[in-house]
Amino acid sequence: MRKGPRVSIAVADRILIHLLNHHSQADMHTVSDEITRRGIARACAVHPPNVSRSIRDLLATGIVRQNTCQVRGELKRQRVWHLTPLGLEMATAISQRLGKTMVLLRNKQGSVLEVQASEASDRLNAELDLLSVLMHAQHEGALNYGDIRFGPVQNKVRTPGSIKMMAGAHATYHTEPPIGRKTHGRKIERARLDSWYSGKKSICVVTGIAGCGKTTLVSDWFQSKKGNFEDFSTMYYPCQTWDTATGLATSIIHRILFDHSHDILDPYDLIATLPSPGNIFDYDRFRRRLTATLLDEDHELGRATKFLLILDDIHNLDNDGIRLIGALVQIAEACKSKIIGISRSSPEFYDRRDVLTRGRVTEIPLKGLTERELGEWIRHIGLDEEVSPEILHEKTGGHPLAIELLEMYGEIEHRDWVKFLDSEIVEVLPPEEKKLLLKLANHDRPLPWVELAKAAGVSGGPPKDLISKGLMVEIGGGLWLHEALRSRLRMYVENIKNS
Repeated sequence: MRKGPRVSIAVADRILIHLLNHHSQADMHTVSDEITRRGIARACAVHPPNVSRSIRDLLATGIVRQNTCQVRGELKRQRVWHLTPLGLEMATAISQRLGKTMVLLRNKQGSVLEVQASEASDRLNAELDLLSVLMHAQHEGALNYGDIRFGPVQNKVRTPGSIKMMAGAHATYHTEPPIGRKTHGRKIERARLDSWYSGKKSICVVTGIAGCGKTTLVSDWFQSKKGNFEDFSTMYYPCQTWDTATGLATSIIHRILFDHSHDILDPYDLIATLPSPGNIFDYDRFRRRLTATLLDEDHELGRATKFLLILDDIHNLDNDGIRLIGALVQIAEACKSKIIGISRSSPEFYDRRDVLTRGRVTEIPLKGLTERELGEWIRHIGLDEEVSPEILHEKTGGHPLAIELLEMYGEIEHRDWVKFLDSEIVEVLPPEEKKLLLKLANHDRPLPWVELAKAAGVSGGPPKDLISKGLMVEIGGGLWLHEALRSRLRMYVENIKNS
């Protein structure tokens, strides 16, 4: 893709455009959460504390006003914000100005075009507001025709009974988890996965700290059982911090409908459950229609469907995403389907009674490897004569990433593995690679290579060495860090600032 114009929208401008989109709610008694702090943060890709700071400035200048309203789906009234007459005038002017911003998009034929942001939605046959266009352009570089995160393609002419709105869509999910390293140890955890899969429980949740091998375990188990999943529509979805309930639901719909035919059949009007921009997601309608589609009791599709859904990093989802998973749990139980959730902490779509009393959920917490498992691993990599599993466990807590790094770099000194990250990775990297990692660690989402290279002042293509070592990963059209490394590198950046 050719290098396009750099899009960078100030936080205050994002907020004003967003409030302009929802100005119709200014005099309503009950409003959507789009104009709460959480809703503004989500739409504008801004951390909630930064929203608060920007809002204070806008209040002080008389551009916005604050109110307390009943929010749909919430028990308590919440603070919301609206544009004042002055703010409405300013937001309209800003919208007109930013609408002329040039953005890149890839059309249906695959050609890359440079168009004004105000034209992008029509060019993509999608219902995208200006802010959505600008935010995608800022964070991902280009907008792709048929990207399912944009919702169904809006055909101007529709033939009744022939719904093809998602034909040619670009998926943001995978049909199976990524193939990575083989799991070391974890025999008990694998046995629990086997038991869960063969049992009646629909939901399994694998939890543990960053880098402890959650995804590796599930992926390795999936590959070993792959032949057993012929009756399932399998789907792996890595949840990102910017994901929405609508984006996840769209991916699921795309997977289920495309699994039947490339010529989309939607006899239960499942696609119609996707809300248009600015509207509320009807979780109950989605639940009913997806259940009807999977069961196919009217024999419209020719067969019932079961799904095996793996949701990775669900701790990244907001409350709306968690609510959607709650609906998916009900669907899975009704349709004899299976869901594996991977998270750093216990998710909120179920409570302890579902585990302890109701028996609806299997929990598999991942802790550090035992000394015995560490011993088997270091024997496998030929390091058993240089380091003992007891000392290794004492220094690393059995964290798999620490052992991977030892194997990767061949450094067998008995030190704290966090210090190992500092001294054996960060400090010995070539200057350009080090600069790239530190720049990336300071951001909250993946960066396209062009943007990252410019920020770090480097040239050439993406760093193949960093990617091959797993220190940098490719996600959603951008580059990102292994989460366990990212937290440490951010601390490293802070130390540099303070010194």
